[in-house]
Amino acid sequence: MLSRLTRSQAVAVCAVPVVALLATAVFAPLPFSVAQPGMTANVLGKNQGTPVITVSGAPTRTTGGQLRMTTIEATGPDARVSLKDVIGNWFRTDRAVMPRDAVYPSGNSVKEIEKHNAEQMQQSQDAATQAALKYLDLSADKVKVQLKLADVGGPSAGLLFTLGIIDKLNGDGSGGDLTGGRTIAGTGTIDAAGKVGAVGGVALKTQAARRDGATVFLVPKAECSDAKAELPKGLRLVPVTTLKGAVDSLVALEKGKDSVPSC
Repeated sequence: MLSRLTRSQAVAVCAVPVVALLATAVFAPLPFSVAQPGMTANVLGKNQGTPVITVSGAPTRTTGGQLRMTTIEATGPDARVSLKDVIGNWFRTDRAVMPRDAVYPSGNSVKEIEKHNAEQMQQSQDAATQAALKYLDLSADKVKVQLKLADVGGPSAGLLFTLGIIDKLNGDGSGGDLTGGRTIAGTGTIDAAGKVGAVGGVALKTQAARRDGATVFLVPKAECSDAKAELPKGLRLVPVTTLKGAVDSLVALEKGKDSVPSC
């Protein structure tokens, strides 16, 4: 009896650090961020009372429909994400658990990250303007474009900025709207030559787009499979690799042609 009691006590004593270790593991911070669908903004309209796109030096047109850039929201670089948070969000379709370095690759401090994101946004806006004016064969010496989107950083709105500039200046090229009156959303970087690049987080961005009324989503072709993974009902994916391809797809969609590509 004494021997059995001693063993029981030993097991109980040993269990204390095991329980403590498990508790620590559950609540200890891990190098992850939890992301969810973020805000969207119509680049053809206003954001926080200010036009997103302002053009001078050339006549602009009144546009119909919407071109909505999309975002994701992630826990901050200083947020404590625990094993409990990871497990709790892992199987949710409206959440994504991502390595913190993938979300914040530019540094550890909030200031460093904000500066990096602001620089990327400015580069994206410059490239979008160059790509749009080049596509329309307009001179940057004569036509000036100002892009303003508050509280958003990074390069992923580049494609939508470019399409917005084209729609305001030229529409579909024959007097109609590039959107065809629809709410079009999308994501993708752009370079001055009009090449569209991947961005990440597209499965969450499609959810944000559908939530805000979009029926068509422009997605970098390389991310088709990710976009299809949790595709909301009623949202059509259109893969793009170049600005010309994106414009051609929107025009074909507007005119009801069968040549619109799909993922």
